[in-house]
Amino acid sequence: MTLAALMLASCGSEGQNISTGPITVTPTPTPTPTSGCSPTERKAFAKAVIDEWYLFPNDVASGVNPASHATVGSYIDALVAPARALGKDRYFTYQTSIAEENAFYASGSSAGLGFRMAYDSAAQQIVITESYEGAPALAAGIDRGARILAIGTNSGNIRTIASIFAAEGIDGVSNALGPSDPGVTRILRISDAAGTRDVTITKANYALDPISDRYGAKIISEGGRNYGYLNLRSFISSADPQLRTAFANFRAQGVTDVVIDFRYNGGGLVSTAELMGDLLGRNRTSSEIFSQTNFRPSKSVENERRFFATVPESIAPTRIAFIGTDSTASASELVINSMQPYLGTNMTLVGSNTYGKPVGQIGLDKAACDDRIRVVAFATANASGAADYYSGLAPRIANSCAASDDLTFPLGDPREASVRAAIDFLAGRSCTTRIGAATIGATASRGAVGAPVAPEMLVPERPSAAQRELPGLF
Repeated sequence: MTLAALMLASCGSEGQNISTGPITVTPTPTPTPTSGCSPTERKAFAKAVIDEWYLFPNDVASGVNPASHATVGSYIDALVAPARALGKDRYFTYQTSIAEENAFYASGSSAGLGFRMAYDSAAQQIVITESYEGAPALAAGIDRGARILAIGTNSGNIRTIASIFAAEGIDGVSNALGPSDPGVTRILRISDAAGTRDVTITKANYALDPISDRYGAKIISEGGRNYGYLNLRSFISSADPQLRTAFANFRAQGVTDVVIDFRYNGGGLVSTAELMGDLLGRNRTSSEIFSQTNFRPSKSVENERRFFATVPESIAPTRIAFIGTDSTASASELVINSMQPYLGTNMTLVGSNTYGKPVGQIGLDKAACDDRIRVVAFATANASGAADYYSGLAPRIANSCAASDDLTFPLGDPREASVRAAIDFLAGRSCTTRIGAATIGATASRGAVGAPVAPEMLVPERPSAAQRELPGLF
């Protein structure tokens, strides 16, 4: 058994995860390893991991019979059901593939069409929120704002999205699109500015570019001032050099007012979140805390205080406007929460409420079976000790500003509603509507007072490693 990285991201049918690249924590006592990969042995390993590391040991169900569960995932769900009922573990503890997860966190490796989808319930259509460079969808001319009206395997069996949802719900869309395997071909009926047409598209392997070459990092000049704009798609290790390059340019351009767009960022590696903190910490010292990581009492030896570190590309921000939605989770929330003690009212959250995941996972591996158990094992807090933001971060940010995710404009365009509101804040202009308070982050931003209603990201019941970090990815 090996212990994999700390992670803050989303996951399950609702959540997100955190990581720090492989960390050297020695489990004591170690879950008793088993030699085989039978269902019984795999379930026993998952139970041992939860018994030793779970952040909420008093909220684990007792007397759960592993033989009553066909899969390891179902068994895990039953064990942590009490914590889930309390809103502490919203599908954050799960089984995943070591190989699949390692490939994603190293380079964003995934397979599929390479776009993110949301469901517009009013129109009963799928809307594309983002398409990735180097993936099949963008190559086929499918980009942000396009709508999928129907899906089929050939021209004779195309089904409308409304009929799919009526018959099968959200899982019907996943089923209609087929497995995320290279070579799987589908016909999509697309409607966008170019009109309505049927597009034949084939899934393929691709690597996610964490900071888009099209709009990921740029300078927006307006009113005689320069504003830095950064859109980080996911906290993966391949983002690190791109973040350094982006901030080096901000520094060279004298940027101190920054828009950081986390609207679709479900989290990822803690180490990348910490680098981002350093890049925003030119005016911080090595005695100032960026974040705190706290394990259960029996594992308190693993607790950590992460201080700001000096990096040559860092800037000293005067104001920061973070753009968020209910797809903004984990490592994204860690960065926002960690900067608040130092910026106060010179920082805002624009858009809608964040997901609400102040906890993170460690991964313990049963390598012979390609099993990694991601178990909620630690909570995060900022320098002031602020944690427990299960209802999202908006209620904690007094000067938040509600804005829509305007799919009629590209990301990073100053005409887009959330970017517009962010720049207005940086320029000192007032916001007319605050993000409404919420009861739970994943659902609160939908319909809450002051929160614009937007299409809802589609997430399969059992998402892949990439889909956990990038809600809506297919």
